[in-house]
Amino acid sequence: MTHSILFVCLGNICRSPLAEAALRAEAQRLRMDLIVDSAGTGGWHIGEAPDPRAQAVARRHGVDISGYQGRQVKPADFRRFTHIIALDHDNLANLRRIAPQNESGDATAELSLLLDHVPGREGQAVADPYFGDDDGFDVTWDEVTQAARNLAFKLRGR
Repeated sequence: MTHSILFVCLGNICRSPLAEAALRAEAQRLRMDLIVDSAGTGGWHIGEAPDPRAQAVARRHGVDISGYQGRQVKPADFRRFTHIIALDHDNLANLRRIAPQNESGDATAELSLLLDHVPGREGQAVADPYFGDDDGFDVTWDEVTQAARNLAFKLRGR
């Protein structure tokens, strides 16, 4: 079974593209076959590239995210992905609200917070660097990278 993971934050220009990049890099390192994407619960940045500061931190770690484009979560994502992973509590709550609620049970994605996949960090949100200084993006990169490693190992073990 190929796992498919969708990372979700608010605008899909900072945290979720960095999480996508970190998991793609980890999957490549481990030679895992994963489908990885990111999206936002809001639609403000549809079609836009990630924040330049997010691109810079990813580039410093050998990952190019300049070609990523912001998109908004769709109901079909809850059937397309095996895991939908929110970067914070507000987005997790929004995902629960927009998840298809029907009797057929065709929404199969497992919902979680990203840091739920890091022992000792369960229930915590990934730091949102958008309104802060550039070094906040380094903190976010460290958090999503640690979570991506743990998530990849969990998925590989299944």
